[in-house]
Amino acid sequence: MSENEGIKEELQSGSEKEKMPLLPLRGVVVFPNMVIPLMVGRPRSMAALEKSMVENKLIMLAAQKNEGVDEPEPDDIFRAGTVAEIKQLIKLPDGSIKIIIEGLQRARIETIDDQEELFEVEVSRIEDIEETGDDMEALMRLVTDYFEDIVKNSKRIPHEVMMTISNIEEGGRLADILITHLNLKVEEQQSILEAVSARERLERLFNLLEREREILTAERRIESRIKQQVEKTQKEYYLREQLKAIKEELDSEEEDDEELAEYREKMEQALLPEEVREKVEKELERLGNMPAMSAEAVVVRNYLDCVLELPWQKEGTDRLDIEIADRILEEDHYALEDVKERILEYLAVRQLSPDLKSPIICLVGAPGVGKTSLARSVARALEKEFLRISLGGVRDEAEIRGHRRTYVGSRPGRIINAMRNAGVKNPLFLLDEVDKMSTDFRGDPSSALLEVLDPEQNYEFSDHYLEMPFDLSRVMFITTANVEHTIPPALLDRMEVIHLPGYTMEEKLEIARRHLIPRQLQEHALSENRFSIDDAALRALIREYTREAGVRTLERKLAALMRKAARAIVEKNVNTTCITAENLKDYLGPPLYRREEERDQSRVGVATGMAYTETGGDLLDIEVAVVPGSGELILTGKLGDVMKESAQAAMSYARSRQKHLGLPGDFHDKKDVHIHVPQGAVPKDGPSAGITIALALISALAEQAIPGDVALSGELTLRGRVLSVGGIKNKVLAAHRSGIRKIVLPGENEPQLEEIPADIRQEMEIKLVEHMDQVLTMLEKREE
Repeated sequence: MSENEGIKEELQSGSEKEKMPLLPLRGVVVFPNMVIPLMVGRPRSMAALEKSMVENKLIMLAAQKNEGVDEPEPDDIFRAGTVAEIKQLIKLPDGSIKIIIEGLQRARIETIDDQEELFEVEVSRIEDIEETGDDMEALMRLVTDYFEDIVKNSKRIPHEVMMTISNIEEGGRLADILITHLNLKVEEQQSILEAVSARERLERLFNLLEREREILTAERRIESRIKQQVEKTQKEYYLREQLKAIKEELDSEEEDDEELAEYREKMEQALLPEEVREKVEKELERLGNMPAMSAEAVVVRNYLDCVLELPWQKEGTDRLDIEIADRILEEDHYALEDVKERILEYLAVRQLSPDLKSPIICLVGAPGVGKTSLARSVARALEKEFLRISLGGVRDEAEIRGHRRTYVGSRPGRIINAMRNAGVKNPLFLLDEVDKMSTDFRGDPSSALLEVLDPEQNYEFSDHYLEMPFDLSRVMFITTANVEHTIPPALLDRMEVIHLPGYTMEEKLEIARRHLIPRQLQEHALSENRFSIDDAALRALIREYTREAGVRTLERKLAALMRKAARAIVEKNVNTTCITAENLKDYLGPPLYRREEERDQSRVGVATGMAYTETGGDLLDIEVAVVPGSGELILTGKLGDVMKESAQAAMSYARSRQKHLGLPGDFHDKKDVHIHVPQGAVPKDGPSAGITIALALISALAEQAIPGDVALSGELTLRGRVLSVGGIKNKVLAAHRSGIRKIVLPGENEPQLEEIPADIRQEMEIKLVEHMDQVLTMLEKREE
């Protein structure tokens, strides 16, 4: 039977039908004799109210089956509802309407006229069916008793309600009033509204009251259990306080329990500073007054463990013997003279001044040049404890400074944790990849490092977890980075930067003989009798299978050769594998890099530039094409803003020197210039390609060839001046590796040429220029 059929059967025959507007309700059911305020904001609902006010102020109220529907259809509305009278209507500033209505009588919707502006319904009023007798009286009393029990145990229902319902004699009205004070679902309220018979209404209400009473009983049971637990904790605290007072009163000298005694013993052994000692005493006193298994006691124990394990006074003995340090550094690394010299200078000054603050060194160089291994070698030479933290990708300040103890799961930062593991206050601390930190909403870790790497501040480094200053002034910090420009200037200013350039062919050859080959032989369980590679093969391996500033790829290629040798020994019983330049490609395949033949030829509109990247030096061809057009400058090759500006400056220079250079007079009006830098997927930026772009541009416009064996680097101004650039050594080494023997550099970079190995300088023809005219003149002579 449907929801409306039961009502229909109980309708009195001959009930008259009335027409009135319909107000669909969301999340509420209105009963007869109920006065309630409502907020109305939907356009159709407001139109219904306005029509009702114009007519007789009567309106049909019916609940929606789904309160989430904003624009209900007729099928979304219950057919049973209440005819109500609008007592008051107030229009609010936001356009909505507040009304106060009074429910008059149950009614049933016969038809719904879904008009454009509102719903108009035809309704039949339903007369309540009241019953009398002993059974009805008993049911009313039972319902009233249950409701009274709920009122006594509920904080939501005011006790004054009982005075109101005590004077009600009609069972139907009693049910309607009680239902409004219960927290029921819309469907449950609707079932009471649909019941025409007072008896049926009370029986349904009784079932709901019985369930509500069971829920309240469960709530009281849970509340009582929680209260008992709280009282137990309070009782334990009270008894502990009493015990403490008794001990003080009797001047008891009983020993602390075993845990506190153990902490006090550690405290004596740690030789803590006075400030730290006082802090630890307070924490021990707190721990003694806490329940052993409380969460706060665990936090205090972790804190005490951290503080007592830190090396507040313990200091290791540094080995200051310069000869031994020099020998160890030479054993571990070939070349890198600048770093070795700086370490030996530090040892010399330490012998004269034992209290000298440790240097803070930043090693900047391409991947694979030995920055991290060099720091480890320095620690071995000085007999220092070695600690390493990788900062790549770190974006949370708490990684450096730690978390405050108020947070759940708080812990000290990486610096304090590492010092705790070191056990001495003067280790060598390597902060790796310092140029790859980032920043987000959790803070800036590079700003936190300012205090760590400042000798004037790090003697009282503040970690949020410790809440006490810790002395880092005896720590020797070494940081590593691939490039300088991503390091914040304030942080860079606190460090002594030492550049580690790429290795030359001869240096790589020596490193392979001294370090890489012996290490790989050991890892692959091979001996020199079973595997060998001659110098010609090594040179070919470096030249044709690697193109890097460091030696990582070289070591991987050597490992590949040894793996193939090991397989030949196991499968074919080969006793010895000898790698030569002739059979190298049999093991590693065709060469990956070859000297570009077109560099031996002169080219129009193509110039070779030298670049400095995170992986060291590199060469870039810059191509220019001039095509008919309207004077547009097209730049491609994923160029950065600075490089684009260099191209625009080169274009302006060419236009300003148009007559002197013999360029077509209308090229900037009738020609489009397209400048492209190959390897378009690789981002490129910087001002050092200025003279290279200008040379390629003028070559294309004048149709004059550029020698292919020349590489250039220099910033160009609008007046044609050539300004200095960085990374000179890495650029020259990259050109040398690629077979270039003639290079053009700014005259201001002449001092940096001393950094280039003498044998490389002798092989290279280096032309220093001050003005772009010198570049053009020199190239014209070369072309002739």
